[in-house]
Amino acid sequence: MPDPQELENSALLADSGPGDNSAPFSVTELSGRLKRHVEDGFGHVRVRGEISGWKRVASGHCYMALKDDGAALDGVMWKMSAARLAFAPADGVEVVATGKLTTYPGRSKYQIIIDRMELAGEGAMLALLEKLKAKLAGEGLFDANRKRPLPYLPRVIGVVTSPTGAVIRDILHRLADRFPVQVVVWPVLVQGNGAAEQVARAVRGFSDMAGGPAPRPDLVIVARGGGSVEDLWSFNDEAVVRAVAACTIPVISAVGHETDTTLCDFAADVRAPTPTAAAEMAVPVRRELLANVEALATRSLRIVHRYRERGGERLAAVAVRMPDAETLLASQRQRTDDLGERLRRGLAKSLADARGDLAHASGALRPPLLAARLAKSGAQLRAVRLDPRLVARPLADARDRIDRLWRIADSLNPDAVLKRGYARVENRTGASVTTTGVARREGALALVFADGRIDVHVDGGGPRPAARAARTAPEQASFL
Repeated sequence: MPDPQELENSALLADSGPGDNSAPFSVTELSGRLKRHVEDGFGHVRVRGEISGWKRVASGHCYMALKDDGAALDGVMWKMSAARLAFAPADGVEVVATGKLTTYPGRSKYQIIIDRMELAGEGAMLALLEKLKAKLAGEGLFDANRKRPLPYLPRVIGVVTSPTGAVIRDILHRLADRFPVQVVVWPVLVQGNGAAEQVARAVRGFSDMAGGPAPRPDLVIVARGGGSVEDLWSFNDEAVVRAVAACTIPVISAVGHETDTTLCDFAADVRAPTPTAAAEMAVPVRRELLANVEALATRSLRIVHRYRERGGERLAAVAVRMPDAETLLASQRQRTDDLGERLRRGLAKSLADARGDLAHASGALRPPLLAARLAKSGAQLRAVRLDPRLVARPLADARDRIDRLWRIADSLNPDAVLKRGYARVENRTGASVTTTGVARREGALALVFADGRIDVHVDGGGPRPAARAARTAPEQASFL
């Protein structure tokens, strides 16, 4: 059975008991009090934890959770604060977040509004670096087969660096000493907030140049002086690495000193240990080139003289062994004289033979002989007679064919039946009328007989029954 005390403490309607002077809170009121209490007590906190579930939404706000071995804390970073981040957050990275605690009444939970976020020590920074390096290497951005050779003698060099530091002065000085070329400087920040975006934009800008006020570089140098890992962190940014890898111009990475390494070095076509070394890699030494050209010219002249001397020596050696011109041409001269003598004799004989042939032919062309041959040919022509039968027979066959064709044409002539008592009915235009319906519509007709035509007019009424029409006389026609 129920406990009487419990029955006494339970009731159907809420009511204030004796000595109860506190009214019940609404859910909104209680949530508001909790929110003010949490924000007043934790208005500024720094929390160390590992990022989990990092997400940047379309509005630019970022959501995540900070966790350790024992608990998890939801966090929100608004768009303006997220734009000031000096690194790209990712799951598994340990950070120190600065902000304030608040509650979210819609879900009855508390969270931290993060104003600033840093990596929790150099170890966390290196862990993030290795994670990003593995990701980009997996995409092939660091493959050796993507590396391009540097141009041997670039006409224009683009430099991405700070315009006020010692780096640009070292590069310009080294280029002027070795081989002066045109240099186009794209000024950028090399550390701090916004540095990575400026460097990436500069590299993409050089790659997209197509002429204009500034010429398009043949080579790009991304340079910065030495510093700590944190100072060089902008050149580990993913946007910078992707811009360098996608650049259509060969890139030299000269970030930090020889012992410093950034992801930009892996993506570039060539890594230089220092900015000064990058300038040395970019151009050859002009004095050395001139010396090499002079040395090659001297060697070329010496080779030409040597070939000419050896050629003269070989020609002299061959000339000593060759016989003189009189000896070489003696037999040819004798043969020429022999052929000339034979030619004169041959021409005289040919002329005598031609004269004999002409005399023989002229004897055959005497007038009496020609007259005799002409009389003989005329007699043969008069003896030829043409047989009339050879012509009469084809003519008779042709006449028979023509007669048959005329008989067929007469049988098909529409006027031939008019001689047997028939007549043809025509309208005004001369077309034949073959039905009574057409005749009634025409009204005025013509009857064509064998010996002429008569114009008539149709006076008949409507059509008659077929049986009666067969026994009655034809319709009356009035002759005009």
